[in-house]
Formats: sequence, structure tokens, C-alpha cells
Amino acid sequence: MYLNCHSYHSLRYGTIPLKELVEQAVLSGVKTMALTDINTVTGIYDFIRECDKTGIKPLVGMEFRCHHQFRYIGLAKNAEGLGEMNRFLTKHNFSGASLPLIAPEFDSVFVIYTLENAPKTLRENEFIGIRPDEVSKLFTSEHKDKISKMVILQSVTFRNKREFNLHKILRAIDTNIILSKLTESDYCRTSEKILPLESLLPYYENYPQIIENTQYITDSCNFQYDFSTPKNKKFFTENREGDIAKLTQLAHEGLLWRYGENHEIAKNRIEKELKVIDELEFSGYFLITWDIVQYSNSQGFMHIGRGSGANSIIAYCLGITDICPIELDLYFERFLNLNRKSPPDFDIDWSWKERNTILEYIFDKYGRDHVAFCGTNVEFKHRSIFREVGKVFGLPKEELDMLAKNPMALQETNSIVKLVQDYSLMMGKYPNQRSMHACGIIISEEPITNYTPLEMPPKGFPIVLFDMHIAEEIGFEKFDILSQRGIGHIDDSVKLIEKNRGIKVDIRNTSISKDEAVCNVHLTQGKTIGCFYIESPAMRGLLRRLNCDNYKILVAASSIIRPGVAQSGMMKEYIFRHNNPDQFQYFHEVFKEHLGETYGIMVYQEDVIKIAQHYGGLPAADGDILRRAMSGKGRSVEALQKVKDNFFACCAEKGHPEELSQEIYRQIESFAGFSFCKAHSASYAVESYQSLYLKINYPVEFMTAVINNQGGFYRTEVYVHEARMSGAAILNPCVNKSEYQTTVYGNDIYLGFMHLQGLESKIANLIEADREKNGDFLSLEDFINRIPIGIESIKILIFIDAFRFTGKTKNQLLVIASLLLNNFKPENRGLMLLQEPVKEYKLPTLERSLFEDAFDEIELLSFPVSCTVFDLLQTKYRGDVMAKDLVLHHKKQVRMLAYLIARKQVPTKKGNMYFGTWIDHEGTYFDTAHFPDSLVQHPFQGGGCYLLLGNVEVDYHFPTITITKMAKMPFIPDPRYMDAKDQFKTQQLIKEDVSPTHRKPYPQANEINLPRHRMKFLG
Repeated sequence: MYLNCHSYHSLRYGTIPLKELVEQAVLSGVKTMALTDINTVTGIYDFIRECDKTGIKPLVGMEFRCHHQFRYIGLAKNAEGLGEMNRFLTKHNFSGASLPLIAPEFDSVFVIYTLENAPKTLRENEFIGIRPDEVSKLFTSEHKDKISKMVILQSVTFRNKREFNLHKILRAIDTNIILSKLTESDYCRTSEKILPLESLLPYYENYPQIIENTQYITDSCNFQYDFSTPKNKKFFTENREGDIAKLTQLAHEGLLWRYGENHEIAKNRIEKELKVIDELEFSGYFLITWDIVQYSNSQGFMHIGRGSGANSIIAYCLGITDICPIELDLYFERFLNLNRKSPPDFDIDWSWKERNTILEYIFDKYGRDHVAFCGTNVEFKHRSIFREVGKVFGLPKEELDMLAKNPMALQETNSIVKLVQDYSLMMGKYPNQRSMHACGIIISEEPITNYTPLEMPPKGFPIVLFDMHIAEEIGFEKFDILSQRGIGHIDDSVKLIEKNRGIKVDIRNTSISKDEAVCNVHLTQGKTIGCFYIESPAMRGLLRRLNCDNYKILVAASSIIRPGVAQSGMMKEYIFRHNNPDQFQYFHEVFKEHLGETYGIMVYQEDVIKIAQHYGGLPAADGDILRRAMSGKGRSVEALQKVKDNFFACCAEKGHPEELSQEIYRQIESFAGFSFCKAHSASYAVESYQSLYLKINYPVEFMTAVINNQGGFYRTEVYVHEARMSGAAILNPCVNKSEYQTTVYGNDIYLGFMHLQGLESKIANLIEADREKNGDFLSLEDFINRIPIGIESIKILIFIDAFRFTGKTKNQLLVIASLLLNNFKPENRGLMLLQEPVKEYKLPTLERSLFEDAFDEIELLSFPVSCTVFDLLQTKYRGDVMAKDLVLHHKKQVRMLAYLIARKQVPTKKGNMYFGTWIDHEGTYFDTAHFPDSLVQHPFQGGGCYLLLGNVEVDYHFPTITITKMAKMPFIPDPRYMDAKDQFKTQQLIKEDVSPTHRKPYPQANEINLPRHRMKFLG
């Protein structure tokens, strides 16, 4: 009887979470109900499952609205009906056209209008919904003749008065008005909640036809969904047999390419994987991924396949990944096994510049009716909730800022704030808007609109209206097409090296991207700024602590640096065992044999499978169930208990002491949720090596590429410094040499116009285009004549010294620009100046300080180029100790002068502390620790140079200074300003990188609870 129910997927309208909506229906004795969220089917699949658990018959459909105005309700008779509604809404979503007042002619959809907006003539499948409070109107002759086409309309939007108030708040947020400005047409009726049937049906007892019509609709709607069958595109070729034949052929071709002839281990592994892939009917999934990669290769693009897909030798032989699973002992079962019916995704990265080309290929190749991005439900976030709800209650901006920035305990507690807090907490997990998944793509066998309407976001690729979790539940495995700046660094470097030096680097050649000798030296020293994944202060410190000098240690480092692994205490224990291999015992011989590479610690997710298999005797597939269950991924408590019982039974059968098995299971349980996929780490490590190889051998081009990709742990200034330290000459933008991006000529790096604050990108692009067409600019006059530019933009270029080729000073150029542009008429451009020789002006000679250029650069670039920040200090002191010598000062106090690069806030049990990264006068990096008590007296005061006093601690080859005192050092007065109050403001523009951390404090050594010695009875 409930044909119009809203869940909280009716964005900023409905108030009831799906599960609770069904629970409410059960309590009210409802046997049939329809979910009709507004312009979406986001919740229907979860709704069907919840209804199936309770014995309620689910009906699915949509409530169609346009600009907040109700149009009609659509209920699907079957799957065809859902597809009809989806395609109808998709068409309007794409075109932006308003939904019509009258529904189209659906074949398999019931349409319900309200009494006030029903058309005069109704089709066979169309009805009028009568609310309980409208029954009295049926006495009039106007409506009597339509009773045969009427049904019960008891809409559901909220559960109680509090939720009705919440509904009104959501409507105010949606319409962007304060609560008091809402009108009745903006929100639902006060009666829109579930009533027990014995309370609802009496309203219609005099009109049995209405009850019968309602029953007719509920009986006729029989939408069913098969959750068990895959919905992805089934076959790459014509059929299953063709797919496995094609995959087998490609695998054996790849076997020869990767391993040469007569590699029995690889050959046997391929046969084993092919059997599982065919049995699970995933050949097409592999082949589609291979096809995308083949297209990428044909375009000369670089890709990186990572994630658990790298556990597959088939993926390696097809060129999807570059990780040899045999070399790293990677288990295929971690990626795919007979107990795991849906495969995890292939994660494939491209440069951010090339990803759209790949996406266009996928959409064109597999059909735009069959390809779409996954959606995401963006929930109300903590800060935005308080701000949004506060606005609804009419709070001023100052109070909104206070609510958004402060935790609840520090907020005021007046009656309005209390209401804001109460309703904000209610909305904590409510979806706020739909968005596009960053990378997940669905390729469907049937048209995607059979399952969902589509929306077209600004990026130009359609999205489905459900997220990746629902996609997986209903039978879709997404393809993750990602982009990352790290590949851009590598790809652009290779192109720049060829352009600048005429050298072609085959960066895909793994012999230069693993265990290259000079790279290993730089790894041990943590000289990895600019390199993907290994440039952060924490990672560089870890590399030094591990004295990391080979690929396999780098793989481990890429895993243990992850927050979860470090939080579990495994990182500290791994560092200890790596540096003290004689101070621990392997807990059991199985640990020594299978976890010797990681000193008996389960660093990787694959390690859980290994121990379950080789110690417990479980099949690898069951070991993966154990891993997934413990990490909270997709297994029930019952499934975990079954595998746990089986583990102990197998251990007993193998004769292991129960106490030992209990301790090993405890260790599995402790670390399974924290460990990281080894294949993922290995993929990261290869990319890190590729970056490092380029940085060491071609540093000028590599750092230019890093600067241009605008991505990395640090700000541009740090990469410019690194380029200078690598031997490059850093030059300010020049109108005759620079482009929008930074360019390199030999060892000269010209900063790009993109870095100039205040210069429009269109001006930068015009300069580049005109120069390419008409040659270099001959003078400032020539430039103004050719480029449509205003006086403010000209000043920016003059102050950054972009016209230095003219031989005139900045002051002289400013005078010329003013004379030319103050009375310049744009319509005369191209006529006036070309017809006259350049005028020679008698220009005044103005004295200029040597440091004025540096202050101009700070203002326009945020860092100096013509000198260093140290040259701008009032003090000539440069420190007692240089960073390169810190390792010799263990347990000693040092005093240093340093420039702040970055600081990272880290929680401890005594409060927040910071780790700082600095460079000394020689340009060498070093690190500091600032504990809460020292920060009270000596806090950070923004970017700049500081005098530091502290004690050196060398922790496994890595020195850190624990700071006891520090003070920010003043610059010289800015000579460009006469007024004393302005002479130090430029210093405030110097930046720093600040990273907050939101996690619990890491455990202390005594809290790790990982035994370093065998249990006593083992001897």
C-alpha cells in the first residue's frame, strides 16, 4: 500500500536510512512497499536485499521532480520498466531539458500523479494517487468519475517530529535559504510517515476500488534482480571459448617474452592461473584490460599496473604489470581464487596528461551505452554540517566559523547552537550529493541504463548513480583507470632528455629500474627528493635507517611506511630486526623459511596466506579468506569462525603444540588488518626506481619534469632548489625563452610563466604562440605591439626581469611601459608602433639595491631566484655544524641556522609534536623533532630561517635533532619600501609545507607485543 517511500538517498529531502526504512515497515505490518527516491535509483539494490530478509515484497521506481517541483511517480513492473525510466531520466540529465508535466508512454511502468497535477486523460498504466486527507474531496462530481483510476498515496519521508524538522533543515540547505523563509511548497506534508495498515486502510473503506487498484499495482510489479551473475561485458571475442583461447595464446607469447624458453616454474604457474580464470569466466576481464594497455602502448604512453593484479603471472606476461610474481613469491590466490567469486580491480596508472585519451578510447571502443564511471555518495562532512545547519538557523559568519573550526566541546552552548549540534549529529552519515568516482569504470554487457540513470558531470564522462560497493554487489567489477603525477615526472623526463640531449631512454627496461648500483647508493643516503613515493621526510628517514641498498628492501620499505603498518608497531620492529639480525629468534622454522626476507614479521598481506598455508596447512585460497575476514573485507563472522576452526584443526593434525598455534593465530589476527599488499609495494618500488634512475643520470631534465607536473610532497621552491643542487642554472621567466611550463636548454632552466602569481594563463599562452609564429621579441615596444596586454601584466613581467634581453633596467622599462600604455588605444595595435622606429627616450638613472630583485621574486614566485634566503638575513652567522656532519655528533648539542622546508604534525600521548625538514646554508637537508613541551616556548612562526638549538640522536644511521630552543631570524628591510611598517611584510610571503596527521599515536616499543624469542617449550 506504500507506493511512494523516500530514503535518505532522496538527497536533502528524505531522512530515513534504507535499513531503518524497512525496519519501520516491518514494525507497522507492511507487506509490500515501493522505494521511489527522487530522480535516482541509488538505493534500490540495497532496498531489495533488506526487503528479502524481512519478507516484504519490494517495488522499485522513482519520483520524478524538476526544479524541486513534483511531476509523477514511476513504478517498474519488471526490469524492462526500470530501464525505460532510467533512459527517460538520462536523456533529460544529459540535455538539461526540463522534465515534461506528463509522463512519456512507458510500456512497463505504472505512473502515479497527484490529484492536483493529474492530466485530464489517463493512459491505461496511469493512475491518480489520493492521500488520506484528500478522500473527502471525492464526494464532488469533479473527481467521482476518476475513482476507477485512483490509488492510495501515503508518501513516506520521515519517522517522527524530530525527523520532520530535520527534513525542513535539509530543504533549507538545498534551496539555500534560512529556515524561516521556507514555504509549505518547499517541504513535505506533516503526514508523510508510515502508518500501520489498520490505521491507513479505514480512510478508503468507502472506496474499495481505490484499495483494489493499489493492490493491482503491487501485484503487477514484479521486479527481480539476480545478484549472483556478473554484469560486466562477458566476452572480448565472440564467446567464452574464444576468450580463453585468446588469453592462452597471449599468455604463452608473453611467457617467451618475459622468461625465455624452458622456464618450467613460469609455465606451470601460467597453466594453473589459466584454469582458475577460465573456471571463474574472467578471461574477458583480463583481455579487456590487455586491450586498453595495448592501445596505450600504441600511443607511446607509459602505464603502471599495480595492486593485487601484480600477483598474477598472466598479468605480467600480458604486459599489464611489470612485477614478476615468481621473483617476489607473490601468491595468485591473493588476487583471484575459486573462493573469491569477484576479482579485485586491476589498478592502472597513466600520466594525468594522457588519462583522458585512454578514457576516450574505452568509451569509443566499448560503446557509450555500455561504459560509465562509478558514482560516489559524498556525505555531509563534520565541518560542513555545522556550517550548513548554522546558516539555516541564520547564524552570522563569525559564529559559523567558530562552529566549523572548533570541536563540539569548545563550542558555545546557547539554545541555537545546541539545535545546530543536535541536527548536525543526526546528519552525520547522510549523503549530501552524488559525485564521480576518481577512477572506477564499469564496462557492461547490457546497456548501463538497464540498471541506473546516468548523469553527466562537468568532466564529460557519464556516471552511474551508485557507488563502487553497490556496483560490486550487483555484479560489476570496475576497471580502475587512474592518473598520477609520478608517471608524468617519468614520462616528461624521458621526452625532455631526448629533446635536450638527443638520448632515448628505454625506461620500461626493468634492468635499469631495479638494483642499479648508483641508485642504491642514493637510496641508502635518502637522496630521493622528487622521486615517486620515496621523497617524503618520513620515507627518506626510513631508507637511511634501513641502509636500503636493494630492490627487495625498498619493496618492504614501501609497505611498512604505510600508516596502518607503522601504527601496528611493525615498522619499529622491522627496523630493529633489520639492523640487529642476531638479536631475535624466528618464532618457528616456517617463519624463517617463508618470512626470512622480512625477519619473521608479517609485513605483507601475502604473508598471512603463507603462514596459514605453510604452518597451518590451509589451502592458499582459505588463507586469503582469513586475510580478508581479519581486514574487514567481505567475509562474515561465521565464515571467519569456520576458517579459524579449520586452522586449529589443521595445526593439530600437523602435530603443532596448541599454545604455539594460539600465539601464531594471535599474531595473524594482530597484523592482518594492518599489512599491505606486497604486489602493490613492488609496483611502487619499480616506479620509485625509475624516478631515481632518471634523477641521478639526468637530474636537470628530471627536476624540470617534476616542476612542470606540479605534484609531489613539496612545493615548487624545493624542486627548484634540488635542480640547482644538481647543477642547473635557474633563470627567471623570459619572454624570448620561457613557455607556460618550465623549459630547459642544456643546463639552463627557465621558470615557466605558470609560476608567476597574477599573470593570466591566456597571456602566457599568447606569448608562446606569437613567438613561435613571428620570432623573438625585439624590444618592449615590439612586445606591447604584438601582445594584447595591460599595464598590470606588463609590470609583472618587468618586475620578474622577463625583458632583461633589452639591456635596460627594470626602472627604465617601467617608464617606457607607462609612456606607451597610458594613452594606448587597443584598436591601434599592429599599426602605430610598427610604422615608426623605436623611440629613444632619455631615461633617468635610478640606483637599485642588489636585493630588490630577490624581493620582487618572493612577491611574484614566493621564493628568491637571484640569491638564496640566507643572503637576505640580517645575521651573517651560518651555524656551528653543517647537516652533512650531524651523524658525527650523536648525543651532542648543536646550534644551526636553517631554512624551513616542511613540518609534519604528529599525535603523541602527551599532545601534538612536529617533525621538521630543513636545509642548511650549504643546501643539505636535515630533520628535527619538536616535542609538545618545547613547542610551548618555541613554536613555529611560519616559513623562513630559524636559529636552532638541540640534541642530536643518530637512530640507525639517521640523525635527528631534538629541538630545545628555536627562533625565527629576520630578513633585511625590503629596500623597495620607504615606510618602516612595510619593510618586513615581504618576508611573510615565504612559504612552508605543513602536513597534519589524523591518527592515534604509534605504540611504544613495549606495546608492540611481538615476541623476539621462541616459546620456551620449543627450545
